Amino acid sequence: MPQVEITIGGRSFEVACQEGEERYLVSAAAMLDAEAAHLSAQIGRMPEARMLLMAGLMLADRTAGLEDQLRASESEVNALRAQIEAAAARPAQRIEVPVIPQEVHDSMAEIAARAEALADQVEAQT
Repeated sequence: MPQVEITIGGRSFEVACQEGEERYLVSAAAMLDAEAAHLSAQIGRMPEARMLLMAGLMLADRTAGLEDQLRASESEVNALRAQIEAAAARPAQRIEVPVIPQEVHDSMAEIAARAEALADQVEAQT
């Protein structure tokens, strides 16, 4: 079982972990050390056990908040998935697009031609 030396609050500890878990242990120790440094800056020097307890409680509080956010996000994702599934289960809607009849196109073209002819006549007279 590998032994990893970690430093928390300026104090070194040798900790055993499972093979391959060393980087996770070092990462966790770095988070705990950051909390311990924050505590030391605020409160000053304190007994090792108290410092580790307070730093652990601060990390646990942060973790609980993140777990609450995760649960809320998972709930939102599940609701959105249900909406997508419900939408996919509905039969396709028929959408009718209005089409202008050919007669209207022809009439508009005739009116445009007459308007151009009138404009030509007015232009010729001036």
